[in-house]
Amino acid sequence: MKNRINNLIKIKDNILSIYFTAGYPQLNDTVNVIKKLEENGADLIEIGVPFSDPVADGPTIQYSNTVAIENGMTVKLLFEQLKNIREAVDIPLIMMSSLNPIVQYGFENFCKKCKEIGVDGLIIPDLPIEEYIENYKEMVEASGLRNIILVTPASTDERVRLVDEHTDGFIYMVSSSSTTGENKNFATDFEDFADRLLAMKLKNPLITGFGIKDKNSFDQVCKFSKGGIIGSAFVKSLAETKDIGENITKFMDQFA
Repeated sequence: MKNRINNLIKIKDNILSIYFTAGYPQLNDTVNVIKKLEENGADLIEIGVPFSDPVADGPTIQYSNTVAIENGMTVKLLFEQLKNIREAVDIPLIMMSSLNPIVQYGFENFCKKCKEIGVDGLIIPDLPIEEYIENYKEMVEASGLRNIILVTPASTDERVRLVDEHTDGFIYMVSSSSTTGENKNFATDFEDFADRLLAMKLKNPLITGFGIKDKNSFDQVCKFSKGGIIGSAFVKSLAETKDIGENITKFMDQFA
């Protein structure tokens, strides 16, 4: 069953995916951020479910998680905010969350709610591929969702192939082993890893995240993969002024 992620990948190269934390900087900014991102050229949006101990995130996203939780953001409230989102935007939406908040909500209920609202996929960085296959894959696929799985330079070829076998959408290629926004050797680390993955001739395309902060780094990863994901740099830009729309337009202008 095709969904918006598959359709996007089929027709578009240089896919620009933007991550933000729901409920940041203000509790009710979520829908406005999504709408403004689509208006300003984002191809794909990752909606971060705030959690007190996010996996692999650098200080910027950790801070946005803390603020969002203090603002009162919960999974239940996020679904409420997004209930009419498909009346406003057409591009693919992915929920990115640690496993804990999803399990607390109820994994199957979470998937069903995503389907009901029109969310297209999940990214759960701390869900091991083996546990996903054994306990959760059936529920995800029953709701027509794509589970996007991360691979890192530390991933063995065997694990990469296992991910490729159990993914239908794209593989989230982590550009280096550092946390988001922290890699000092981005170019060398990324290109070595990309060469390795491309040589494996995987069935799923790669979209790269971690360390992409501007047009130059985005263009660099697009030479080796289907697109790039920007998180920390965008989240940081949201709080530059009190005008969210102005901040988003200013940030996205570099990609126009």
